[in-house]
Order: sequence, then structure tokens, then C-alpha cells
Amino acid sequence: MSVGDFREKQKHVPIAREGIPFILAAMFATLIAAVLGWAVVSILMFALTLLIGHFFRDPERVSNAGESEIVSPADGRVISVKKAPSVRFLDKPAMKISIFMSVLDVHVNRIPLSGTLEGLHYRKGRYMAANHVQAGEENEQNWLWIKSSSGLDVVITQVAGLIARRIVCWPKIGDRVVQAERFGMIRFGSRMDVYVPEDSEILVFQGNRVYAGETVLCRLNP
Repeated sequence: MSVGDFREKQKHVPIAREGIPFILAAMFATLIAAVLGWAVVSILMFALTLLIGHFFRDPERVSNAGESEIVSPADGRVISVKKAPSVRFLDKPAMKISIFMSVLDVHVNRIPLSGTLEGLHYRKGRYMAANHVQAGEENEQNWLWIKSSSGLDVVITQVAGLIARRIVCWPKIGDRVVQAERFGMIRFGSRMDVYVPEDSEILVFQGNRVYAGETVLCRLNP
């Protein structure tokens, strides 16, 4: 297990390291516009720089969840809570909680449950609006299967959105992951699907706001 590898990529706080090239590029463009005396362009580029910095913000989070509780892997709004007949990696029904992240939300993703990363599966796909019903089936996505020390399974899916063009996931199969720690992000608007055991006690509803690493989505039954 390479514990240090992916955790080295968590250190760029309060800005996610994935956003640094975009922020520097916007700052450079703002500087050039100012040097050339393009006042309106300079103001617009400065505003864009602030917006990009806001998008890639990476605030600290504190989790008080218990071992049997699943915390949200993403900031955003719950758009669906429903039963899924099956889920990748696990040949059994599950409850599916879908979270939509707008461009104004924090896009750094966090681990919902401590355990071992048993499976990863990346799939290319379309770039439909992430809150669209079919986005969870047809968009580009990355699946992670986490098994807790008690043997319970949770699967989460990073789903690209309308303007998202890169899914970032740092850990590898076999890594030990800890609840609420950062594990990746999705650029520029997206969604996260969380699959939990069918008999879980769901604690959120459609329309609820949730925060990565802090909001408890459900409680697992042993």
C-alpha cells in the first residue's frame, strides 16, 4: 500500500493543486491586459481570476461521523435518493444518493467511509448536464469501491458534467483510505453518486444541501 503517494497531492490548501495552472494563467492574462492599457479587459480578467480561485478553493473540514456513518463525498444539493437494482462491483441492489455540484460549490471530493479501496473503474462518456437523469449512465465517470474493516461495501461515482473535462482521482487499488480525507476532484461542474447497502438508514432527502466530509448521508446497519 502506497500511503504517501496520493496524500502528497492533498497539501495545496486552501487552493486545490489542480487549479493552480488555471489561476496562474488567468493572473498572467490579467497582467498582460493591464500592461497594454486595456482597462475593461483587465477588469473582466481579474473577475475571472477570482471566480477560478473560488472554484478551486479547498477549505478544511472536520468530521464527527461514527464508523457506521457515511459522510458526503461532495458539496452540493441532493437531487435524487432511490433504489438501484444493481451497482458496479457488487451484484446486489443498493440505495443510490445523487449529489449535484454547481460551479459555485467546492469541487474537492472526500472519502465517505474508512476502509480499503477494492476497485476502480474509469469510463469515457458524454458531457450532459450533471443534473440530467441520464448523466449518471452516459457521462464520463469514475467508480470507486470501498470496503470497510467490518466488511460493508460502499461505491461512489465521480460523474463529469456539461463543461467538466477531467475527473481526478489520486488513490490506487489497495490503498487504505480514511473517512473525510481528500481523494480527488472534478473540474467545472459535476455530480457524485453514492451507493450504499439497501438496508441503510438514509438521513438526507432530495433538495438537501450537503458538505463533503461533514454531512452524514446515512447510517449503515451491521
